[in-house]
Amino acid sequence: MAGIAAMVLTGILGTAMGLNNTATFMSSCVAFVAVSMWMDSRISRRRREETAREATRRDAAGEAARSAADHTLDAESPKREGHGG
Repeated sequence: MAGIAAMVLTGILGTAMGLNNTATFMSSCVAFVAVSMWMDSRISRRRREETAREATRRDAAGEAARSAADHTLDAESPKREGHGG
């Protein structure tokens, strides 16, 4: 959508500047491609960041679960260091 808007705006500006139809069309196409590539880059970056955030959350949750499992005490083990028996 943003690419089409850039294409229309560039077409209007090209006509106002007195460019011929071929130059106006070519500049509009360049604007469309540039804005489309920029938007694609932004979307890809956002998805990559969300994936990295989700992986970090998953790793932290897994680490917390492993840590909790390591600290469980059975009935025979002392509850504090130095008070064994």
